[in-house]
Amino acid sequence: MTNNKMTKAYLAAILNALIIGFSFIFVKLALQAAGPMDVLAHRFTVSLLAAMVMLVVGRNRLRLQWSSILRILPLAVFYPALFFAFQTFGLVYASSSEAGIVTATVPILTMILATFLLRERSTLLQKLFMILSVAGVVFIFVMKGAQTHSLNAAGLILILLSAFSSAMYTVLARKWMKNFKLSDVSFVMIAIGFVVFNAMSLVQHISEGSVSSYLDPFLSLKFVLAILYLAVLSSLFTSLLSNYAISHIEASKMSVFNQLSTIVTIGAGAVILQEQLFYYHFLGTIMILVGVIGVCLPQETFSRRNGMRGQ
Repeated sequence: MTNNKMTKAYLAAILNALIIGFSFIFVKLALQAAGPMDVLAHRFTVSLLAAMVMLVVGRNRLRLQWSSILRILPLAVFYPALFFAFQTFGLVYASSSEAGIVTATVPILTMILATFLLRERSTLLQKLFMILSVAGVVFIFVMKGAQTHSLNAAGLILILLSAFSSAMYTVLARKWMKNFKLSDVSFVMIAIGFVVFNAMSLVQHISEGSVSSYLDPFLSLKFVLAILYLAVLSSLFTSLLSNYAISHIEASKMSVFNQLSTIVTIGAGAVILQEQLFYYHFLGTIMILVGVIGVCLPQETFSRRNGMRGQ
């Protein structure tokens, strides 16, 4: 693989993390006008509309047959369907800090799954750098005051299932992505999210007798702007970016880039929401950055250094 392709893949992974990092602010804005399930439903509805517009304007045609859709389906089921569903219901029983700590284990889960399913290999130092990046995220959340001892079994299981879904998606995407067009995979993923979350939202509204208020959030300009960011950038665009990056970067390396979104979220909160930063934010950020850089260094780098020491 050429250095140019790898550079583009790493840039795509970094841009993906940047967009996701800012998305948490827009999720907070959207939740001021709608419940979690409605936010997900409207997010993927607008995202699907944007994907259809992109196909029409770009004059691209979907080259999907039922056999291809069935092969892509497991990807879309794990992410976004199961990932967001487990995360949403898990947050009913767990705080966002507790969920953040559990979700930080995704790179480790991905590395384990990639070892068995993809036969990916990593050096001991890369494993240690992976643990360092995860420790950086956990350290930030713990220092913020997460009371992990209060996390009940239901919340733990649901958030763990959400993390496992994300790890499985990364591994499966790495294995199958080269056989499909990026736009085809992204379209199916968004379409599955549209069907799943609108169905869940409508069931909730029917049970509460509030179907007439289904579209009420769109009366808020703040909600519309937030949903546009979440749908177009944080769903459609990031699916294209992540799928491109995964097709070129090892699954274990790709997953550690998600830790960068924690740094972006902290920075965005400080700049935009005027949230206060403490020493542990900076220390945790350094741990994450060093961990990500260490994981992404070529294995030859470590071998060369070991060889030099032996001379």
